[in-house]
Amino acid sequence: MGRYTLESFRAHSVQKDRHEGVFELESDRFLEVHLDGMVWTKMGSMVSYLGNITFTREGILEHGIGKFLKKMFTTEGMQLTKAEGHGVLYLADFGKKVTILQLQNEAICFNGNDVLAFEPSLKWDIKMLKSVAGMLSGGLFNVRVEGTGLVAFTSHYDPLTLPVYPDRPVFTDPNATIAWSGNLTPELKTDISLKTFFGRGSGESFQMKFQGEGFVVVQPYEEVYQAGK
Repeated sequence: MGRYTLESFRAHSVQKDRHEGVFELESDRFLEVHLDGMVWTKMGSMVSYLGNITFTREGILEHGIGKFLKKMFTTEGMQLTKAEGHGVLYLADFGKKVTILQLQNEAICFNGNDVLAFEPSLKWDIKMLKSVAGMLSGGLFNVRVEGTGLVAFTSHYDPLTLPVYPDRPVFTDPNATIAWSGNLTPELKTDISLKTFFGRGSGESFQMKFQGEGFVVVQPYEEVYQAGK
């Protein structure tokens, strides 16, 4: 239904408080943050806010010299803004679907571009894949988030979670891979031959290989990221 009177449109689209806590989904494309203190958000993701909230871009050494050097080396794509104050904050990222996770002394790894927001109680660090650094525009690095707290991530359409078992590894397209369990360490598998360069290959020359016991999350979309964006 896409036709309304003004009153019925307002009633249909008006903000609704579901009383679900600090993070809640206003819709599957909007993250609503009930802010009373501070959260980290993806730079540029603020759509609207109510109340007294200030936004500060993360400082060069905000997270220590170690993370600064990793960002410089990896051109890692997770650029953060610190939102502080009291009010209600609305976040979105190019209309992508938003998912909220409650970590309970757990760890998960993300493609850094897919992290929308997380609570300061969570620790994070930049990790690199084992091989072929610099040969892809996305998926070579990841952000490991761990601890207890809320983290929101985005995906194009509905994400799919695939279980990984010791005797059944999972292979994924790096540009369609969103996240995986923190106990897994993926490797970049290459399948390059002369056919690849002369246009007769499969077009799937690079894959991420997940082996062990855990899970990997993919989306039905191959998203190519620009280094340093």
